[in-house]
Amino acid sequence: MDLLAHLEAYVAAVDEASFSRAADRLGIAQPLLSRRIKTLEEHYGGLLFDRSRRQVTTTDFGVLLLPYAQDVLDRAERLWQIAESARCSAVRTVAVPAACNPAALARIIRAGAEHGIPLGVRELPPGERESGLADGSLAYALLRVAPEDAALRVPLGLATAPPSGTLDDAPPAPAGARHPRPRAVHLEDLRPRRDRGAPSALPILTTAEDCIPHGQDRLSRAAARSGLPVGRIRPAGAIAGALAEMLAGRVALLCSEPFARRHGASWAPLADTSLHRGYDPGTTRRQPNVARMPDWLVALLASAIGATPTAAPVPAASRAADHDAPSRLAARG
Repeated sequence: MDLLAHLEAYVAAVDEASFSRAADRLGIAQPLLSRRIKTLEEHYGGLLFDRSRRQVTTTDFGVLLLPYAQDVLDRAERLWQIAESARCSAVRTVAVPAACNPAALARIIRAGAEHGIPLGVRELPPGERESGLADGSLAYALLRVAPEDAALRVPLGLATAPPSGTLDDAPPAPAGARHPRPRAVHLEDLRPRRDRGAPSALPILTTAEDCIPHGQDRLSRAAARSGLPVGRIRPAGAIAGALAEMLAGRVALLCSEPFARRHGASWAPLADTSLHRGYDPGTTRRQPNVARMPDWLVALLASAIGATPTAAPVPAASRAADHDAPSRLAARG
């Protein structure tokens, strides 16, 4: 027996003093309402209504049970409201790569509030973003994929220290400032020179965001083809330390242009687009009432990581890997 539905029929019949009006109020057929009341009477062992008169009247037994029945319905309604409020107010965590633009992340949080979706942002390495979606601790995340199959593509390049004397004297360029487009860097150009007087090339550091299997394999193969010495490209530790070494002129840092510009570094893009970063928007299956990532959130995340989304066809392999992704996007490099 659906106790709440049966009690609702009983209370409505009392309020309306009519089975037909009560059925209309609940949007059910009168025979169904009558059966529910009859079932209640059998369940509790007493008549709730006196049916010997033309007008439906409540028996003493029915009057006695009425306030308790109403209390059960009120509590059930309150429970539903609390559950709905908790569901709507639960913060949905969005996992993003480390070192995103804080202003862009703030726009994500504000946009979530405007759309009635409380969002929290966490910077996590690629593996933790993927596992967080799998175990339900994250609602949304940007997942690393091969750039040619990606919805979002972020061009990578080499950041180096700014010209001598500008590091301390000039602040970083403001957001949105335009820079002359530098010449693309080919890894072959970074091979050691035979001239004794030629300056030695800088080591290249990679961050945790690029220390993923397919990213490392591609970079290692490209370095070998280009004749770079073994160990010339190595993983960095913390981003802050790698950034400090780069700004001090000791290393070059593999990163996106927005990251380099925010810290006042010089930057040149890699010519090999297969070494760029690729991302797909992912949604957990473990949290109830979490739909696929909204398009407005995808666009804001693209801005946060330095990708410009444009419409693109959906690769078959990528569709199979993540059918929760919204309309496919790709960046203009």
